[in-house]
Amino acid sequence: MLHNSLPMRPFLIRWLVTTAAVWVAAPIAGIHYDSGGSLIAAALILGIINAFVRPVILFLSLPFIILTLGVGILIVNALLLMFVANLVHGFHVDSFGQAFFGAILISIVSWILSAFIRTEQGRVRVRMISREEDGGIKRAKGRVIE
Repeated sequence: MLHNSLPMRPFLIRWLVTTAAVWVAAPIAGIHYDSGGSLIAAALILGIINAFVRPVILFLSLPFIILTLGVGILIVNALLLMFVANLVHGFHVDSFGQAFFGAILISIVSWILSAFIRTEQGRVRVRMISREEDGGIKRAKGRVIE
């Protein structure tokens, strides 16, 4: 039974990372949620949209992204965050500015958290950086969490 649940583990880790990123970014960007359930639902839908819809939108808007030197990606992320706010009852993004700033913060926090967690074939590795005393070489070590 444990082997059947392994493919879901990377998805659950990404969902947890996205939820933490939205939780951190929301009060800074002025995004509001009524309950923990609406935060969790918004992170779930945001993760699904980012996995399936966002790549298609980015491909279709590639000329715009190139023309704006990459700023178009931030605009797409903000629009998707506003779309999630329209889908999830109790998750509020009042303006495009809040969505834009929130999308930037969510991306940064997700990137930082993902730097410490890596999934491979249903296994989660927590990255730890240690400094070797001889020669001052930094090495990244991973610990497998079963």
